[in-house]
Amino acid sequence: MFLTDILIIGSGVAGLSFALKVSPFARVTLVTKKQSADTATNLAQGGIAAVLSKHDRLEDHIQDTLVSGDGLCNRKIVRTVVEEGADRVRELVDLGVSFQQGEKGEEFDLGMEGGHSARRVAHAKDMTGREIERALLAQVQDNEQIEILENYMAVDLLLESKAKKKSAGGKDRCIGAYVLNRATGEVETWRAGVTVLCTGGSGKVYLYTTNPDIATGDGVAMAYRAGAKVADLEFVQFHPTCFFNAKVKNFLVSEAVRGEGGVLINEKGQPFMRQYDQRGDLATRDAVARGIDTEMKKSGADCVYLDIMHKGRIFLEHRFPTIYGTCKKYGVDISQEPIPVVPAAHYMCGGVLTDKWGVSSVNNLLALGETACTGLHGANRLASNSLLEAVVFAHRAAQWVKKHWLEIADQESSHVQDWRTGRAQSIEENVLVSHNWDQIRRLMWNYVGIVRSKKRLQLVERRMRPILIETKEHFD
Repeated sequence: MFLTDILIIGSGVAGLSFALKVSPFARVTLVTKKQSADTATNLAQGGIAAVLSKHDRLEDHIQDTLVSGDGLCNRKIVRTVVEEGADRVRELVDLGVSFQQGEKGEEFDLGMEGGHSARRVAHAKDMTGREIERALLAQVQDNEQIEILENYMAVDLLLESKAKKKSAGGKDRCIGAYVLNRATGEVETWRAGVTVLCTGGSGKVYLYTTNPDIATGDGVAMAYRAGAKVADLEFVQFHPTCFFNAKVKNFLVSEAVRGEGGVLINEKGQPFMRQYDQRGDLATRDAVARGIDTEMKKSGADCVYLDIMHKGRIFLEHRFPTIYGTCKKYGVDISQEPIPVVPAAHYMCGGVLTDKWGVSSVNNLLALGETACTGLHGANRLASNSLLEAVVFAHRAAQWVKKHWLEIADQESSHVQDWRTGRAQSIEENVLVSHNWDQIRRLMWNYVGIVRSKKRLQLVERRMRPILIETKEHFD
């Protein structure tokens, strides 16, 4: 058995930020499923939204967030996040994040994105997530209080009730996690005073997604099995513009391209978004994704196109170097021709239900970032609010842990059994797992996609049930 003060599961912006903030008073172990930089954060192109200009207002950012969330946001949480956002962004600068500055020497070059009423997106060209990940990871790696374990995959949470083999008699307490060491194949037992889920979303349950391969919803699944409350899992955001090319998977074409004047056109070269939303190409992601989906169904086309040619090569190479370079690598010069795009599963707006400090309904279990449902996003996340939410709640969660640390550290330790393999089958059964996984992803895409119906949801429930039964029979 291994012991640590705080166990963080996941190495994106939420996990790294939190680790740095609690390291002054606790020993931290951060486990990550693959390499440290294999995160959704690393793929984030657009930026981080905050009121950073005298020409912008907190009330406008709040209203834009509420409108995007279709009236289902927690208003108090929205206000808290927006009001604390600017401080957290400037804190990232202090930690070494290099945001693009304005042409006239402004602190930030603020971008425009769909659903926003003003330019408020701080960015590092179209590599914002990569830059934030780089800076935070460098800080974490230099911190002697933080241990990073790569290729370690958490498989289940440790609960006090199971350790004592009796009912919790109220709120249960998380006391760590079982973690698979992928190098040895052994499941290790990790005891911790506080466990923090920062495992990202679940985009890989869909056939087409902008997410990295690690995004399989592990944190939400573990929390649910542990009895934690989850919420809003039906609210999956589909990004409108994923690069349509058989040779490259999950490459996102940032919202910022439309923010800089990109126009969606159909195969006939006709702009179409005004037919579906009066905001046109700068509508919120859910509206644009539905518009594209409808246009493709009407025409039978495999994709639509995003036209940004009018901005010219020099601007495009400077503002969107990753998008320009990747598209050109696969045969599309975006300064000379429009970009073929399709919607793809992008962001899980729901997750583990937390309070205003990032604390779940299970004692000593926290959830941050995309894994959590804080109430900020409602039914549809506003562009570039995800990195904002992650850093704001990492800060708030660290404050909560610091305030309660003496009490947590003094809690009685229970004996924990090592992992039991149960009826798990041999590695030869991997073909069955792969087959079922492929079936699930196709069913989710075809029946639980951008536009849903009661009939389709009932059908997919019936088709999923045998897969669940078969999986339990073989691997439970």
